[in-house]
Amino acid sequence: MLTTERCELHRLKESDSHHIKKLYDNEQVRKYLGGTVKEESFKQRFHEMIHSPNKEHHWTIFNKSSKKFIGLVFLDTYHDGIHTEIGYQLLPEFWERGIGREVINKVLHYGIHTMELDKVMAETQSQNKASCKLLLSVGMKLEKKIQRFGNEQSVFAILGS
Repeated sequence: MLTTERCELHRLKESDSHHIKKLYDNEQVRKYLGGTVKEESFKQRFHEMIHSPNKEHHWTIFNKSSKKFIGLVFLDTYHDGIHTEIGYQLLPEFWERGIGREVINKVLHYGIHTMELDKVMAETQSQNKASCKLLLSVGMKLEKKIQRFGNEQSVFAILGS
């Protein structure tokens, strides 16, 4: 388990399916992620997360004091098959509270210092201004913009030490 000032990050497990489903069913969360997903598609995606070669680097996020589910954060293989990507989804009631920054900083530190990654990538739709701002706020740099999934994507990176 990883911890931050306000959060506990638990390794993803089968019994977390109902929590993760809340993210995949939420139109606000999924606005820049291709929209909400149907039950069968969710089951497939959750199965892929649970059985990923990097499954130990997928965490559910809970509030330390209330124990409420906040979201998901992960380090997994980036689209290029070489680098590692950080990804995250938080329920809207936890947006704009600094929780995303807190959690992403912790996971980036873990990736760079514990896993000894030389580079961590992040990709978000360029239209997702809040996510772009968040990634810049944790020290990631905009590397390029590309077309993927039918939209312009901003690709960010941070180098290990």
